[in-house]
Amino acid sequence: MFKGSIPALVTPFKNGELDVDTLKRLVEWHIAESSSGLVPVGTTGESPTLSHAEHQKVIEIVVDTVAGRIPVIAGAGSNNTAEGLNLIRHAAKVGADAALVVTPYYNKPTQKGLIAHFTAMHDSADLPIVIYNIPGRSVIDMTTATMAELAKLPRIVGVKDATGDLSRVAKTRIACGPEFCQLSGEDATALGFNAHGGVGCISVTANVAPKLCAEMQAATQAGDYATALEITDKLMPLHLAIFLEPGVCGAKYAMSLLGLCSDEVRLPLTPLSDETKAAIKAAMEHAGLL
Repeated sequence: MFKGSIPALVTPFKNGELDVDTLKRLVEWHIAESSSGLVPVGTTGESPTLSHAEHQKVIEIVVDTVAGRIPVIAGAGSNNTAEGLNLIRHAAKVGADAALVVTPYYNKPTQKGLIAHFTAMHDSADLPIVIYNIPGRSVIDMTTATMAELAKLPRIVGVKDATGDLSRVAKTRIACGPEFCQLSGEDATALGFNAHGGVGCISVTANVAPKLCAEMQAATQAGDYATALEITDKLMPLHLAIFLEPGVCGAKYAMSLLGLCSDEVRLPLTPLSDETKAAIKAAMEHAGLL
């Protein structure tokens, strides 16, 4: 259903407000650069610091600008189930193609709680759901057994896996079946993820290097791992440098060097240190982006 390079889209700001014109230009640029889909208002879209009105507006703008050319997987995660229900209903109403729903963070639900949360989200809107499993941020790890139980629901269609455990891909294939859509949530292991049975990556680096990320994904889908490895070698320093500090800060700074948007982020995020800026610039030069 979803595959290839899918940027976890940044939300551009100008003087503290949404920069709508730049957001529209970014959508057009990603389509021109062969991105396979877009994820607005995920964590890389700074969803924790957006108001509900801003969250909804970003999804509406992206859906309208895309106009059906590529899939839009709208961020709809919350650790408050009632809030999540409102987000997924809005995403369905305005025409998103799917919702990305993170495991509830901070309040540490049990596996039983995860099943109840995702079942409620599933039942509230006629929209496919991609589970976002990122225990490094949410603290809770959805087990493959829990994911297999949820995969029985008709609109739980896949996972964005940011565990960093490549063996999880095979375990999930066995538990959920080969048709369950597995997308990497970690740029640095995206090639290996596909080699284990994944079909794409919801990517931070693709904000900066969408064409290279798309070419790497296309190479893996064609079974051309020699080309995929060559591209990964170009991108690896950038994957690493972007995450020396919070990824959205790194991505926005790199994008500012390309004239795509400002590097403005919202507190508690702050601008990058000079050392990280130098590392990102060097990595971009290594990848042939500067």
